[in-house]
Amino acid sequence: MMHAIIAPLILGFAIFMFGMKLMELALSRWAGPYLTAVLKRFTATPVHGLLTGTATTAVLQSSTAVTVLSIGLVNSGLLTFSRTLGIVLGTNIGTCLTTELIGLQIGRVAMPMLIAASAAWLLTALVGEMRIVALNRAQPFLQPVRLLAVASAGFALILIGITTMQSIGPAVQATRMFGAFLERSQDSVLWGLAAGTLLTAMVHSSAAVIGLVMGLASSGAMPIDVSVAIVLGANIGTCFTAILAAISATNAGRGVAIAHIVLNAAGALLFLPFIPLLAAAAGAISDAPAAQIAHAQTIFNMACSLLALPLCYLPVWNSRFLQPL
Repeated sequence: MMHAIIAPLILGFAIFMFGMKLMELALSRWAGPYLTAVLKRFTATPVHGLLTGTATTAVLQSSTAVTVLSIGLVNSGLLTFSRTLGIVLGTNIGTCLTTELIGLQIGRVAMPMLIAASAAWLLTALVGEMRIVALNRAQPFLQPVRLLAVASAGFALILIGITTMQSIGPAVQATRMFGAFLERSQDSVLWGLAAGTLLTAMVHSSAAVIGLVMGLASSGAMPIDVSVAIVLGANIGTCFTAILAAISATNAGRGVAIAHIVLNAAGALLFLPFIPLLAAAAGAISDAPAAQIAHAQTIFNMACSLLALPLCYLPVWNSRFLQPL
């Protein structure tokens, strides 16, 4: 069990998380300096906030980072609570980009992508710090190219991590514990929901948990219905970091975290009885299990955000209680 399951799982998960953080760091350094100005300027209405939250999350590849930043802006009085509601809705849509890319099953290009990204980074080092090649005109382009190379390397590591975790599928399927979990999950999808919530709260990354589920589903070890239930749970578990950020926040900052929790938890509970329909809709788009899970998450997040969007226009959100202190 150690060699067949635990070691590949830990190795694959570590590679996945390292790639995720590497990509997030590079994209944050690339777009981060402009993020605060964008959030302040383009959130005049909930619709604008939703589009801005979607775009910034897709660029930064971290819904948690955008949500925590929004809480900070509300705490400092730079944004009002009502302006952040649309951003929170948009973050859930923007975070689907990573899982959709993973769902394309492009693992075979991971190693060539990693080699190309490493070569591009080395080239920027030769031109820049080492100054082996002196090209003054190339200096303004060095930083964007370097950050793009690091982000590409991070994504390649994500694909390698997924491929590594996929290898444990047959061994996991043969264990008694996993068989018992599947049996209970088929009796009640709440088991899958709880598993997704707890795992995501522990690792602070819904993409990592969904990536692991994609690997198990691709190998045939996990049914699509159970996988979709875990995805719904992962959307609840991702709120944990926002809760930590809101502990010392103002009333409005805590309101942002509460709105994030209510949206994700209410959406998951709302769609819980319709998991077979959600899985069927995703199956109609693609035959690949990993792609079906990615599509199910996208459909779920888009539906929840669009259903909740009209509620953001209620005047109650402009009350003094929900403004920064």
